[in-house]
Amino acid sequence: MRNIKVFFVFLVCTACVLSCASITRKSMLYVNITNNSKFILLPTSAIEQSIDMAQFLSAEFRGQTYFLNAWVKADEDAIEMLLFNELGASMGELSYRNGTALFSSPVFPRSVTRAIKPEYAIADFQLCFYDPILLAQSLEDIGLTLEIANGSRRILNGNEVIIEITRTANSVKLVNHLRKYTYTLEGDFQ
Repeated sequence: MRNIKVFFVFLVCTACVLSCASITRKSMLYVNITNNSKFILLPTSAIEQSIDMAQFLSAEFRGQTYFLNAWVKADEDAIEMLLFNELGASMGELSYRNGTALFSSPVFPRSVTRAIKPEYAIADFQLCFYDPILLAQSLEDIGLTLEIANGSRRILNGNEVIIEITRTANSVKLVNHLRKYTYTLEGDFQ
């Protein structure tokens, strides 16, 4: 009888270990915030507050400035961004749902949309709008620090500020000092 109990406990333990093994770190989406820090995207349920609004986006990268309009809907179920130009024509769609990030565009060739990694835009969005407690823990797990003061956020690698996020009632500005780009989102963030 004792052998049967030991065998049963062994089977249960084995089943638990094997079921956990199906969720590997490799299957989770991540981005390299630094060359040595892989930030695993948080689940959509970690959003600080639901968003459903039009936003004006400007981005600076490699001496160029880009402008887009976006309708952003983000809640506990998904992040969805519809991108369009000044005339209202669709420029693309970015989404994150059930651990999958997708980007599609009727404007850019398929070879370009395949090269774009949407998880990087999703990660920046999460750094700006996700729960600071969960975000701080996730960053701490990869050796980074989140500092919060007056609604603004700074992400540090040791003593070096690598990302700064400044939030006001009408704008959110993300400056990535390490990768040398800036996003500014304008909307009603009250």
